[in-house]
Amino acid sequence: MGRVIYMTNIGTIPDETFVTVKIGEQTIGKLDEAFVEKLKPGDVFVLGGDTYTFKFSRGMVAQVTASSQRPPTVPRWFSEMLPLSFDLANEIGRFRKLMNEKLCSGKKKEEIIDFIHDYLYVDKNAAAAVYQYFYEQYSFAEIPSNTRIIIEHTKDVRGNVIVFHTLFGRRVNDCLSRAVAFAISRTQHKDVEIGISDNGFYVRSDKKFDLMTAFKRIKSKELRKVMEFAIDKTEVMKRRFRHCASRALMILRIYKGKQKRVGRQQVGSMILMSALKRIDPDFSILKEAKREVLEDLMDIENTEKVIKGIENKSIKLEEINTDMPSPLAFNLVVQGYTDILKMEDKIEFLKRMHQNVLAKISLRK
Repeated sequence: MGRVIYMTNIGTIPDETFVTVKIGEQTIGKLDEAFVEKLKPGDVFVLGGDTYTFKFSRGMVAQVTASSQRPPTVPRWFSEMLPLSFDLANEIGRFRKLMNEKLCSGKKKEEIIDFIHDYLYVDKNAAAAVYQYFYEQYSFAEIPSNTRIIIEHTKDVRGNVIVFHTLFGRRVNDCLSRAVAFAISRTQHKDVEIGISDNGFYVRSDKKFDLMTAFKRIKSKELRKVMEFAIDKTEVMKRRFRHCASRALMILRIYKGKQKRVGRQQVGSMILMSALKRIDPDFSILKEAKREVLEDLMDIENTEKVIKGIENKSIKLEEINTDMPSPLAFNLVVQGYTDILKMEDKIEFLKRMHQNVLAKISLRK
């Protein structure tokens, strides 16, 4: 019997299915499980043209509430789109640094466009567009780079928001943003909303908090322990543990010829995980689930490098204040809000915001 169980359950590809979204007993629709594992209580997302606030999930059912008053905090689902890698992000950061040096030294526009043309192997029109983008950022705020993190305190349609210009790739930003949110919640007992992209992340809260005090508490030597606490009760940890338990044959997918539904597997894995935490927090399957989240889904190794760079001053931190999001921050701040706009309204919205930036720059001159 043991041989049959082994041969019918062994495999490295986990069973995945759609998660049913409900308000009470009413079914709203379905979501990809990989999307649900990125949600946390309070996140607002778009489903079928309407916005909903995520409450919790049990098995393969996610409970939500209607959220007509709040714009989305989670951008559209990109499915299997690969995140920006840490190495490529560093190269883009170096280019930003070179652009900042040339603009600060007062180089002529034509000279900088020629540099962009030669450095990026793009045509003159693309080089001119890149120059204009950086020129507006330089004139409006500051240009971040791989050795310079800009923390921008700004405002959007929903109020105050803090943008971290950390161009280190989405996996590093995911890890770094969760560490910042965890530090704020533990030291100042405030829940914050976070949003990430390849280019950085933002932090938002209805209540005031001391960001830098919380951020400086994050140390490179303690980062892994902090992140293990931060992901302990998250959706991603619950679902990745199921994958690991299935591979270890602690959760059986097939028994006596009968297929066990993914929802039942998920419920069983949550009961098992709760029991293992009480018996031995260092149980091998628990450790593997944490490793999979922190090293495969996120990038804790390179996040530690970033924190070490801040500690040894090779990466500088600078805070700035702006009346509206700078060109580099704008896409990150409104990435969820623009999902509920029609294409025509979105184009007009972007044009209007761009004109506001140009107006601010002209007033400064």
